[in-house]
Amino acid sequence: MSADPTKIVLPTRRLDPAQADVIRGLKPGDKIRVTQTVRVGAKKWDATVEGEFRGVAYLETGVTTERVKEDDLVVPVVRFTKPNGELSSISVDERTRVAKLP
Repeated sequence: MSADPTKIVLPTRRLDPAQADVIRGLKPGDKIRVTQTVRVGAKKWDATVEGEFRGVAYLETGVTTERVKEDDLVVPVVRFTKPNGELSSISVDERTRVAKLP
């Protein structure tokens, strides 16, 4: 599935429209900070990473057995380069916060 930066859709939840506007407004090379809430059992905490924005893509996921297409999920992904040169990406959910840095 090709990336459509004009429409960022989550598979099961809604993305805050203001957050979608931030992501849509990013250009390759923009410095960004991404914060996500990590949850393991009853514990949760924020994890933050910074880098240089490369683009938005969509990741098609699904079960490992061949089933009906409706079982697949398509997840928006923010791609970026970390300061150490590592190429990375983060799938966006309703608690993901992406901020453009000065």
